[in-house]
Amino acid sequence: MEKQEYVDGRRGSAADAVRLVVRTLVYVVVGGGALFVIATIASVLGPPLAIALYTPPVAAWWTVFTAIVVQGIPFLLLGTLVSAAIGAFVSERVFSRLLPRSPVLAVPVAGAAGVVLPGCECASVPVAGSLMRRGVAPAAALAFLLSAPAVNPVVLVSTSIAFPGNPGIVLARLVASLATAVAMGWLWVRFGREEWLRLATTRTTSGASGSRWQDFGAGLQHDFLHAGGFLVVGAAAAATFNIAVPRSALDVFTGSEWLSVLLLAVLAVVLCVCSEADAFVAASLSGFSPTARLAFMVVGPMVDLKLVALQAGTFGRAFAVRFSAATWVVAVVSSVLVGWWLL
Repeated sequence: MEKQEYVDGRRGSAADAVRLVVRTLVYVVVGGGALFVIATIASVLGPPLAIALYTPPVAAWWTVFTAIVVQGIPFLLLGTLVSAAIGAFVSERVFSRLLPRSPVLAVPVAGAAGVVLPGCECASVPVAGSLMRRGVAPAAALAFLLSAPAVNPVVLVSTSIAFPGNPGIVLARLVASLATAVAMGWLWVRFGREEWLRLATTRTTSGASGSRWQDFGAGLQHDFLHAGGFLVVGAAAAATFNIAVPRSALDVFTGSEWLSVLLLAVLAVVLCVCSEADAFVAASLSGFSPTARLAFMVVGPMVDLKLVALQAGTFGRAFAVRFSAATWVVAVVSSVLVGWWLL
């Protein structure tokens, strides 16, 4: 009897997993289709409506908004698929086995792991918390937290498409982002304190509450819908910024290399654009220097409002404030140095 119940339970779990995956794929397809339809309608009806209302700036707003959303959706979907698969099927034990025991040596290895084990910003924070609970050195886990959403192949490919014919910006983003992640890991080795970290005592990990396919479906559904909303908001904000801010006001910043870098570094924190799509937003800010746009792409995946909130909830407020502020400064400095060198 117990064996039969066990078999029935296994079958029920498998059926539930299949239903969840199918439902999640439906949500993703419907959500992506809805975003695409909205962008298409905007591109078709926006300019005629603007002409009818005698407001040419509205037509320009629709054009910028549509371009950012349509170009960003495929990479957003691909990035969330990869992130959900990593979270569901790759055990945290893989990291603990591969990383050197010395935190100083583990930091660059963990940072480089972001190239082959990608993840989005939302997923990297809980993964880093899981790594710490599994015994991985906090410095290495934090280096991976910063590098995974910033240097993974999806982000680099999307950057190359957003900046066609400009491989230098792709290399600069890779170098500056990886340098920031490693520098922050080493800074934690030297100055970090364990009492700043307040990890939750328990957390559901992959496969603990159901099958790995259930975890994959839940992660994909959450990440795509969550990040898709930020993509739309970021695209709208970028379009509004391009249209609403007078050129004379921008000249105050674009005329100064330092002011333009600082402005876009602050905008990256506020806009909260997903790393798989932020290159398209940066490309639309054509009035700014390449170094300033590089700073936007380096800062965004590492420090923004949603990440600060996630870090505060996962590691504690004291950690989030200190770590985010230090990361912002290091990312800006790294962007300026790499931009001066490569751009």
